[in-house]
Amino acid sequence: MKFSKSIRDKIEARANWLCEYCLSPLDFSTDSFSIEHIFPIFKGGKNDLKNLALACQGCNGYKSVKTEAFDTISQAIARFYNPRTDVWSEHFVWNEDFTEIIGLTAKGRVTIKTLKLNRQRVVNLRRILIIAGEHPPK
Repeated sequence: MKFSKSIRDKIEARANWLCEYCLSPLDFSTDSFSIEHIFPIFKGGKNDLKNLALACQGCNGYKSVKTEAFDTISQAIARFYNPRTDVWSEHFVWNEDFTEIIGLTAKGRVTIKTLKLNRQRVVNLRRILIIAGEHPPK
């Protein structure tokens, strides 16, 4: 879906120019980021700002139209983290060296696993950004 420059600018600024899932910075990506529907249109999601998030190509691709997954710890289905309604720090924390995201809740864990928030290339990018003083995000 194509969005106007005005809408894209609003969404990018609201996200602080970061993927709203893995927190990778847009400025250091070789690919443009997507405006993704948190709750997919085909599942009844709306095409408004409350249902739109900025996502890197990896997170957007792994999420696709999925909205929930099975959490092996709680043994229950959990919805994915929603950047419009959830607080990132309530569901995630950085590991000791800030290279990997750890899930604090079922919602956090299923989001990490399904979207592969700690995929090797993102972890490598975080390592380089730490050296450059650009990670973790403020």
